[in-house]
Amino acid sequence: MRFPLHIATDMMRWQAKNWWAGTERVPVVLMLEPLHTCNLACIGCSPERYSGDLRDRLPLSKCFEAVDDCGAPVVSVCGGEPTVYPEIVELIDGIIARKKHAIMCTNAILLDRFYKKAKPHKRLSINVHLDGMQQTHDFVVDKAGVFEKAIAMIKEGKRLGYYVCTNTTVYRETSVDEIEAMCAMLTDLDVDGILLSPGYHYEAIEGDDHFLFLDDIHAKFKRIVELSKKYRKISSTPLFLQFAAGLREYPCTPWGNPTYSPKGWKGPCYLIGDEYFGSWKDFFGGVDWDYWETRKDPRCHNCKMHSGFEASVVRKLGERMSDVVTMTRWQMEDVRNA
Repeated sequence: MRFPLHIATDMMRWQAKNWWAGTERVPVVLMLEPLHTCNLACIGCSPERYSGDLRDRLPLSKCFEAVDDCGAPVVSVCGGEPTVYPEIVELIDGIIARKKHAIMCTNAILLDRFYKKAKPHKRLSINVHLDGMQQTHDFVVDKAGVFEKAIAMIKEGKRLGYYVCTNTTVYRETSVDEIEAMCAMLTDLDVDGILLSPGYHYEAIEGDDHFLFLDDIHAKFKRIVELSKKYRKISSTPLFLQFAAGLREYPCTPWGNPTYSPKGWKGPCYLIGDEYFGSWKDFFGGVDWDYWETRKDPRCHNCKMHSGFEASVVRKLGERMSDVVTMTRWQMEDVRNA
Protein backbone atom coordinates (compact mmCIF):
# COMPACT_ATOMS: atom_id res chain seq x y z
CA MET A 1 0.00 0.00 0.00
CA ARG A 2 1.35 3.43 -1.00
CA PHE A 3 0.32 5.30 2.17
CA PRO A 4 -0.27 3.97 5.70
CA LEU A 5 -3.69 2.33 5.90
CA HIS A 6 -4.93 4.64 8.65
CA ILE A 7 -4.59 7.69 6.38
CA ALA A 8 -6.90 6.15 3.79
CA THR A 9 -9.43 4.90 6.35
CA ASP A 10 -9.41 8.16 8.33
CA MET A 11 -9.96 10.12 5.13
CA MET A 12 -12.83 7.88 4.03
CA ARG A 13 -14.52 8.18 7.44
CA TRP A 14 -14.10 11.95 7.40
CA GLN A 15 -15.53 12.26 3.91
CA ALA A 16 -18.44 9.90 4.73
CA LYS A 17 -19.25 11.82 7.92
CA ASN A 18 -19.45 15.12 6.04
CA TRP A 19 -21.39 13.59 3.15
CA TRP A 20 -23.94 12.21 5.61
CA ALA A 21 -24.19 15.64 7.28
CA GLY A 22 -24.70 17.30 3.89
CA THR A 23 -21.49 19.36 4.19
CA GLU A 24 -20.51 20.50 0.71
CA ARG A 25 -17.07 21.96 1.42
CA VAL A 26 -14.74 19.74 3.41
CA PRO A 27 -11.16 20.53 4.55
CA VAL A 28 -8.74 17.69 3.85
CA VAL A 29 -5.39 18.86 5.24
CA LEU A 30 -4.84 21.60 7.81
CA MET A 31 -1.78 23.70 6.98
CA LEU A 32 -0.63 24.66 10.48
CA GLU A 33 2.03 27.36 10.69
CA PRO A 34 2.89 27.65 14.39
CA LEU A 35 5.49 30.29 13.63
CA HIS A 36 6.64 32.63 10.87
CA THR A 37 10.31 32.24 11.77
CA CYS A 38 12.74 30.42 9.50
CA ASN A 39 16.48 29.69 9.52
CA LEU A 40 16.73 30.02 5.72
CA ALA A 41 15.82 32.66 3.12
CA CYS A 42 14.84 30.58 0.07
CA ILE A 43 14.22 32.14 -3.32
CA GLY A 44 10.68 30.76 -3.25
CA CYS A 45 9.63 32.94 -0.31
CA SER A 46 9.14 36.68 -0.12
CA PRO A 47 11.65 38.11 2.40
CA GLU A 48 9.00 39.28 4.86
CA ARG A 49 6.83 36.16 4.84
CA TYR A 50 8.87 33.98 7.19
CA SER A 51 11.11 36.48 8.97
CA GLY A 52 8.87 36.80 12.00
CA ASP A 53 10.00 37.02 15.60
CA LEU A 54 9.98 33.70 17.46
CA ARG A 55 8.21 35.43 20.35
CA ASP A 56 5.18 35.86 18.07
CA ARG A 57 4.71 32.11 17.63
CA LEU A 58 1.39 30.43 18.34
CA PRO A 59 0.98 28.90 21.80
CA LEU A 60 0.21 25.18 21.86
CA SER A 61 -3.36 25.90 23.00
CA LYS A 62 -4.07 27.90 19.83
CA CYS A 63 -2.54 25.19 17.64
CA PHE A 64 -4.70 22.48 19.19
CA GLU A 65 -7.78 24.69 18.98
CA ALA A 66 -7.18 25.07 15.23
CA VAL A 67 -6.72 21.29 14.81
CA ASP A 68 -9.98 20.61 16.65
CA ASP A 69 -11.98 23.35 14.92
CA CYS A 70 -10.85 22.38 11.42
CA GLY A 71 -11.34 18.64 11.93
CA ALA A 72 -9.23 17.58 8.93
CA PRO A 73 -7.68 14.12 9.40
CA VAL A 74 -4.20 15.31 8.30
CA VAL A 75 -2.22 18.21 9.79
CA SER A 76 0.76 19.55 7.86
CA VAL A 77 3.01 21.39 10.32
CA CYS A 78 4.89 23.94 8.27
CA GLY A 79 5.89 27.55 8.77
CA GLY A 80 8.47 29.03 8.93
CA GLU A 81 10.64 26.13 10.01
CA PRO A 82 8.84 23.81 12.47
CA THR A 83 12.05 22.52 14.11
CA VAL A 84 12.70 26.10 15.29
CA TYR A 85 9.40 26.00 17.23
CA PRO A 86 10.46 25.26 20.84
CA GLU A 87 7.35 23.17 21.55
CA ILE A 88 7.51 21.13 18.34
CA VAL A 89 7.67 17.70 20.04
CA GLU A 90 4.70 18.55 22.27
CA LEU A 91 2.81 19.84 19.23
CA ILE A 92 3.39 16.65 17.24
CA ASP A 93 2.46 14.50 20.24
CA GLY A 94 -0.76 16.47 20.73
CA ILE A 95 -1.75 16.09 17.08
CA ILE A 96 -1.13 12.34 17.23
CA ALA A 97 -3.11 12.08 20.49
CA ARG A 98 -6.08 13.51 18.58
CA LYS A 99 -5.72 10.63 16.11
CA LYS A 100 -4.67 12.92 13.27
CA HIS A 101 -1.78 12.21 10.93
CA ALA A 102 1.00 14.78 11.37
CA ILE A 103 3.29 15.75 8.51
CA MET A 104 6.26 17.80 9.68
CA CYS A 105 7.65 19.82 6.76
CA THR A 106 11.28 20.73 7.37
CA ASN A 107 14.46 21.93 5.69
CA ALA A 108 16.26 19.38 7.93
CA ILE A 109 18.94 21.75 9.28
CA LEU A 110 17.79 21.16 12.87
CA LEU A 111 16.15 17.79 12.30
CA ASP A 112 18.78 15.95 14.34
CA ARG A 113 17.65 18.00 17.34
CA PHE A 114 14.07 16.81 16.79
CA TYR A 115 15.18 13.18 16.42
CA LYS A 116 16.87 13.33 19.86
CA LYS A 117 13.64 14.42 21.57
CA ALA A 118 10.91 12.70 19.55
CA LYS A 119 9.98 9.12 18.70
CA PRO A 120 8.78 7.54 15.44
CA HIS A 121 5.04 6.95 15.21
CA LYS A 122 2.79 5.52 12.53
CA ARG A 123 0.86 8.81 12.54
CA LEU A 124 3.94 10.94 11.83
CA SER A 125 5.62 11.68 8.50
CA ILE A 126 8.87 13.62 8.20
CA ASN A 127 8.68 15.67 5.00
CA VAL A 128 12.12 16.98 3.96
CA HIS A 129 12.21 19.85 1.48
CA LEU A 130 14.56 18.99 -1.40
CA ASP A 131 14.57 21.09 -4.55
CA GLY A 132 16.88 19.04 -6.75
CA MET A 133 20.44 17.84 -6.51
CA GLN A 134 23.18 19.61 -4.54
CA GLN A 135 23.95 22.63 -6.73
CA THR A 136 20.29 23.46 -7.42
CA HIS A 137 19.06 22.85 -3.89
CA ASP A 138 21.77 24.92 -2.22
CA PHE A 139 21.07 27.68 -4.76
CA VAL A 140 17.34 27.63 -4.02
CA VAL A 141 17.86 27.81 -0.25
CA ASP A 142 20.70 30.30 -0.70
CA LYS A 143 23.04 28.44 1.63
CA ALA A 144 25.82 25.94 0.98
CA GLY A 145 25.77 22.58 2.70
CA VAL A 146 22.01 22.30 3.19
CA PHE A 147 21.66 19.53 0.59
CA GLU A 148 24.23 17.36 2.35
CA LYS A 149 22.52 17.90 5.70
CA ALA A 150 19.11 17.06 4.21
CA ILE A 151 20.40 13.79 2.75
CA ALA A 152 22.08 12.89 6.04
CA MET A 153 18.84 13.53 7.94
CA ILE A 154 16.81 11.47 5.45
CA LYS A 155 19.18 8.56 6.03
CA GLU A 156 19.07 9.02 9.80
CA GLY A 157 15.29 9.24 9.82
CA LYS A 158 14.99 5.99 7.90
CA ARG A 159 17.51 4.35 10.24
CA LEU A 160 15.49 5.42 13.27
CA GLY A 161 12.27 4.07 11.80
CA TYR A 162 10.50 7.26 10.75
CA TYR A 163 8.23 7.51 7.71
CA VAL A 164 10.32 9.91 5.59
CA CYS A 165 9.20 11.60 2.39
CA THR A 166 10.41 14.58 0.39
CA ASN A 167 8.78 17.66 -1.11
CA THR A 168 10.22 19.21 -4.28
CA THR A 169 9.21 22.48 -5.92
CA VAL A 170 9.97 22.49 -9.64
CA TYR A 171 11.25 25.91 -10.72
CA ARG A 172 11.76 27.35 -14.18
CA GLU A 173 15.47 26.53 -14.19
CA THR A 174 14.89 23.01 -12.84
CA SER A 175 15.90 20.42 -15.39
CA VAL A 176 13.63 17.39 -15.61
CA ASP A 177 16.79 15.32 -16.12
CA GLU A 178 17.89 16.55 -12.69
CA ILE A 179 14.48 15.62 -11.24
CA GLU A 180 14.99 12.12 -12.61
CA ALA A 181 18.46 11.92 -11.05
CA MET A 182 16.98 13.06 -7.75
CA CYS A 183 14.19 10.47 -7.93
CA ALA A 184 16.76 7.74 -8.63
CA MET A 185 18.85 8.84 -5.65
CA LEU A 186 15.86 9.04 -3.30
CA THR A 187 14.61 5.66 -4.47
CA ASP A 188 18.01 4.21 -3.58
CA LEU A 189 17.65 5.82 -0.14
CA ASP A 190 14.25 4.07 0.16
CA VAL A 191 12.28 7.22 0.99
CA ASP A 192 8.59 6.60 1.53
CA GLY A 193 7.39 9.18 -0.98
CA ILE A 194 8.51 11.94 -3.37
CA LEU A 195 6.09 14.85 -3.72
CA LEU A 196 6.54 17.06 -6.81
CA SER A 197 4.75 20.38 -7.38
CA PRO A 198 5.29 23.31 -9.78
CA GLY A 199 6.83 26.48 -8.39
CA TYR A 200 4.39 29.36 -8.46
CA HIS A 201 4.00 32.70 -6.73
CA TYR A 202 1.19 35.14 -7.37
CA GLU A 203 3.03 38.24 -6.21
CA ALA A 204 6.16 39.90 -7.57
CA ILE A 205 9.21 39.24 -5.41
CA GLU A 206 12.88 39.81 -6.02
CA GLY A 207 14.07 37.12 -8.42
CA ASP A 208 10.55 35.98 -9.32
CA ASP A 209 11.80 34.86 -12.74
CA HIS A 210 12.37 31.48 -11.07
CA PHE A 211 8.65 30.73 -11.13
CA LEU A 212 6.71 28.87 -13.80
CA PHE A 213 3.92 29.94 -16.12
CA LEU A 214 1.35 27.52 -17.53
CA ASP A 215 3.26 26.55 -20.68
CA ASP A 216 6.38 25.88 -18.60
CA ILE A 217 4.42 23.82 -16.08
CA HIS A 218 2.73 21.71 -18.75
CA ALA A 219 5.97 21.00 -20.59
CA LYS A 220 7.89 19.91 -17.50
CA PHE A 221 5.06 17.89 -15.98
CA LYS A 222 4.30 15.98 -19.16
CA ARG A 223 7.78 14.53 -18.70
CA ILE A 224 7.23 14.07 -14.97
CA VAL A 225 4.07 12.05 -15.72
CA GLU A 226 6.31 9.64 -17.60
CA LEU A 227 8.88 9.66 -14.77
CA SER A 228 6.13 8.65 -12.32
CA LYS A 229 5.67 5.41 -14.24
CA LYS A 230 9.34 4.58 -13.73
CA TYR A 231 9.87 5.93 -10.22
CA ARG A 232 7.00 4.53 -8.18
CA LYS A 233 8.08 6.43 -5.07
CA ILE A 234 6.63 9.62 -6.61
CA SER A 235 3.68 10.26 -4.32
CA SER A 236 1.91 13.09 -6.14
CA THR A 237 -1.31 11.44 -7.31
CA PRO A 238 -1.47 10.43 -10.98
CA LEU A 239 -4.56 12.60 -11.49
CA PHE A 240 -2.81 15.67 -10.04
CA LEU A 241 0.23 15.05 -12.24
CA GLN A 242 -2.06 14.85 -15.28
CA PHE A 243 -3.61 18.15 -14.22
CA ALA A 244 -0.18 19.76 -13.80
CA ALA A 245 0.72 18.50 -17.28
CA GLY A 246 -2.38 20.14 -18.79
CA LEU A 247 -3.97 16.78 -19.59
CA ARG A 248 -7.09 17.34 -17.48
CA GLU A 249 -8.81 20.24 -15.74
CA TYR A 250 -9.99 20.88 -12.18
CA PRO A 251 -11.57 23.77 -10.33
CA CYS A 252 -9.60 24.95 -7.31
CA THR A 253 -10.50 23.70 -3.83
CA PRO A 254 -9.06 26.48 -1.66
CA TRP A 255 -10.92 25.27 1.43
CA GLY A 256 -9.32 21.83 1.10
CA ASN A 257 -6.03 22.96 2.70
CA PRO A 258 -6.94 25.80 5.09
CA THR A 259 -4.04 27.64 6.71
CA TYR A 260 -3.77 28.73 10.35
CA SER A 261 -0.86 30.96 11.36
CA PRO A 262 0.14 33.50 14.03
CA LYS A 263 -1.96 36.01 12.07
CA GLY A 264 -5.07 33.82 12.20
CA TRP A 265 -6.96 31.84 9.57
CA LYS A 266 -5.61 32.85 6.17
CA GLY A 267 -8.12 33.55 3.41
CA PRO A 268 -8.62 32.54 0.73
CA CYS A 269 -5.77 30.01 0.45
CA TYR A 270 -2.28 28.92 1.44
CA LEU A 271 -0.63 31.46 -0.89
CA ILE A 272 -3.03 34.37 -1.06
CA GLY A 273 -3.66 36.12 2.24
CA ASP A 274 -6.19 38.81 1.37
CA GLU A 275 -7.64 38.63 4.88
CA TYR A 276 -7.00 36.91 8.20
CA PHE A 277 -9.80 35.71 10.47
CA GLY A 278 -9.80 35.25 14.22
CA SER A 279 -11.99 32.14 14.29
CA TRP A 280 -12.68 29.08 12.15
CA LYS A 281 -16.37 30.05 11.92
CA ASP A 282 -15.59 33.54 10.66
CA PHE A 283 -13.02 32.18 8.20
CA PHE A 284 -15.14 29.43 6.69
CA GLY A 285 -18.20 31.67 6.46
CA GLY A 286 -16.32 34.79 5.45
CA VAL A 287 -14.47 33.74 2.28
CA ASP A 288 -16.25 33.87 -1.07
CA TRP A 289 -15.47 30.25 -1.98
CA ASP A 290 -17.63 30.39 -5.13
CA TYR A 291 -15.35 33.08 -6.54
CA TRP A 292 -12.03 31.50 -5.64
CA GLU A 293 -13.09 28.07 -6.85
CA THR A 294 -13.44 29.41 -10.40
CA ARG A 295 -9.76 30.53 -10.64
CA LYS A 296 -10.95 33.75 -12.30
CA ASP A 297 -8.79 35.96 -10.13
CA PRO A 298 -5.72 37.10 -12.13
CA ARG A 299 -3.44 35.83 -9.36
CA CYS A 300 -4.73 32.29 -9.89
CA HIS A 301 -4.11 31.95 -13.63
CA ASN A 302 -0.72 30.24 -13.39
CA CYS A 303 -1.40 28.30 -10.22
CA LYS A 304 -1.24 24.51 -10.21
CA MET A 305 -0.11 24.05 -6.62
CA HIS A 306 -0.83 20.73 -4.94
CA SER A 307 -2.26 22.63 -1.94
CA GLY A 308 -5.19 23.75 -4.08
CA PHE A 309 -5.63 20.84 -6.44
CA GLU A 310 -4.80 17.54 -4.71
CA ALA A 311 -7.95 18.33 -2.71
CA SER A 312 -9.77 18.79 -6.02
CA VAL A 313 -8.69 15.28 -7.02
CA VAL A 314 -10.37 13.98 -3.85
CA ARG A 315 -13.47 16.14 -4.31
CA LYS A 316 -14.06 15.19 -7.93
CA LEU A 317 -12.99 11.56 -7.72
CA GLY A 318 -16.47 10.04 -7.78
CA GLU A 319 -17.45 11.73 -11.03
CA ARG A 320 -15.59 9.19 -13.19
CA MET A 321 -15.37 5.48 -12.44
CA SER A 322 -12.12 5.30 -14.41
CA ASP A 323 -10.58 7.82 -12.00
CA VAL A 324 -11.72 5.75 -9.01
CA VAL A 325 -10.05 2.68 -10.54
CA THR A 326 -6.85 4.62 -11.27
CA MET A 327 -6.60 5.98 -7.75
CA THR A 328 -7.47 2.65 -6.12
CA ARG A 329 -4.78 0.83 -8.07
CA TRP A 330 -2.29 3.60 -7.31
CA GLN A 331 -3.04 3.56 -3.55
CA MET A 332 -2.88 -0.23 -3.32
CA GLU A 333 0.45 -0.43 -5.13
CA ASP A 334 3.31 -1.75 -3.00
CA VAL A 335 6.19 0.72 -3.42
CA ARG A 336 8.36 -0.49 -0.52
CA ASN A 337 10.89 -2.02 -2.89
CA ALA A 338 10.17 0.15 -5.94
